[in-house]
Amino acid sequence: MNADPEVVLEARGLTRRFGTRVAVDHVDLAVRRGEVFGCLGPNGSGKSTLMRMLLGLLEPSGGDASVLGYEIPTDAEKLRPHVGYMTQRFSLYEELTVRENLEFAAEVFGIPRSGLRDLIEATIVDYGLVDHADTRAEALSGGYKQRLSLAATTVHAPKLLVLDEPTAGVDPQSRREFWEQLFELAAAGTTLFVSTHYMDEAVRCHRLAILRDGRRVAQGRPRDLLHALAGRVIDVETERPEEAIAALRQTPLVASTTQIGDSVHVLLEADAPDAAIASEELVRDLVRAGFRGASARPGGAQLEDVFVALLHDESAGGDS
Repeated sequence: MNADPEVVLEARGLTRRFGTRVAVDHVDLAVRRGEVFGCLGPNGSGKSTLMRMLLGLLEPSGGDASVLGYEIPTDAEKLRPHVGYMTQRFSLYEELTVRENLEFAAEVFGIPRSGLRDLIEATIVDYGLVDHADTRAEALSGGYKQRLSLAATTVHAPKLLVLDEPTAGVDPQSRREFWEQLFELAAAGTTLFVSTHYMDEAVRCHRLAILRDGRRVAQGRPRDLLHALAGRVIDVETERPEEAIAALRQTPLVASTTQIGDSVHVLLEADAPDAAIASEELVRDLVRAGFRGASARPGGAQLEDVFVALLHDESAGGDS
């Protein structure tokens, strides 16, 4: 077991098989107290299965974990009063009002009736639900259902909050407001473990674990993962970006291309020259292909570039 008192969640070789399929493959990770820790990966990468094992909701096929000092899966029942778990699907009662859902959640978590009314009203205010307190959940928009879910998940003031793709299908403004609430919880001392496949959310986490095919393929601070790709990214300007992409993909220096507006974002192969040198080579190739006036310059890496690098079986970053 990890001796670091700041580590509140630790997975040790966690594995889960469903028949012959390995959904989670010997995953190790550690989450520190007060941290916003992101679990990033495409659909089917094992994020939800990993979370369910950490919470004791799913028996692991191998390995074990400790969460808030409780051994999982042995002490799963003792752990549950101390954590909040928000799934990607709205799981509250549609026919109950906002206030009634919060009251029910409070009762489930065993909050004493003395002071319960004040707690519920304060929660309604904190999560911006005052105007919808007596509205049935089924009538709420996606953004307000999300607020209600988070309010119900945190009504018992959990030490650890586990959120499984909580903003899936929610508009950008609601997602931004949701993340502001998450950081307020973290600032108050709550540890957050959140899965997502949105790059703009992942980059906001203190640290990330990236999963692919059930395996942890990278872990670290977002800026360190991006820094590891320094010198491998080029932005190309040309009048015909769609056609230029086809030409660039024929170049052995290029690992991937993405059109961003009128420019082409290029990730170089690991063995390519530095971006400054490769930029000149790519421009020469484009000019020879008929793209007169094309220009290229070193660019900044994005998390999508980290994914592509990992798909090429490269190390995009180490543990930190």
